[in-house]
Amino acid sequence: MTWFDIVGAIAGTFTTLSFVPQVVKTWRSGCAEDLSLFMFTLFSAGVLLWLIYGIALGSLPIILANGITLVLALSILLLKIRHSLRRRESKMVGIE
Repeated sequence: MTWFDIVGAIAGTFTTLSFVPQVVKTWRSGCAEDLSLFMFTLFSAGVLLWLIYGIALGSLPIILANGITLVLALSILLLKIRHSLRRRESKMVGIE
């Protein structure tokens, strides 16, 4: 493993771990109202492209960091969508 691989692995670890508190908070609170659906959709697409890029290069730090980050970002995105659907349903029930 080269010096650049080590730096990449550390950077990937930090950026990936930064999503864990948000996933935990969103999961526990059941609230994702303040999260931007558009931002997380774009971010997830970007991370997917980074993952594809890492696979093309055969770079393990890029593959691992972006693979895990994609799972975490998609978790937040799915929680946001689920929360939005539940909120919409509860509003519809309240109207009828």
